[in-house]
Amino acid sequence: MENKKAIKLIDKILEDLEKTGINTNTLIDDLKKLREYALEEQIPLAVKVLRFTYEHIEENDSFLIPIPDDEPVDEESELTTDSSAKEPIESLKYMVSLMKSLKNKTNISDLREYRDALMAY
Repeated sequence: MENKKAIKLIDKILEDLEKTGINTNTLIDDLKKLREYALEEQIPLAVKVLRFTYEHIEENDSFLIPIPDDEPVDEESELTTDSSAKEPIESLKYMVSLMKSLKNKTNISDLREYRDALMAY
């Protein structure tokens, strides 16, 4: 995102996740605010992923979506997916950090994977 306030908010969310984990009270409000910045910048993918994310956290009191795999799915990566599902904070931190650089094709690709996983959940 280009907006300096959005970048500061991303940094705050990442810092809060590091310190307190998934604290739904402040986290959901921060994600909603970040979504407003994405709306202003007209980034539909970010808007959708952020909405799905805070709705997912409201429903589950956690973030149960694993970090997208780089490799094609085989038995080993399935094991990796299972273990990364136990790391909701790391996955959420990664997803939020993707928002910083939305011109990066890898970030866009990973955000699409998050969107699809959140829709399928």
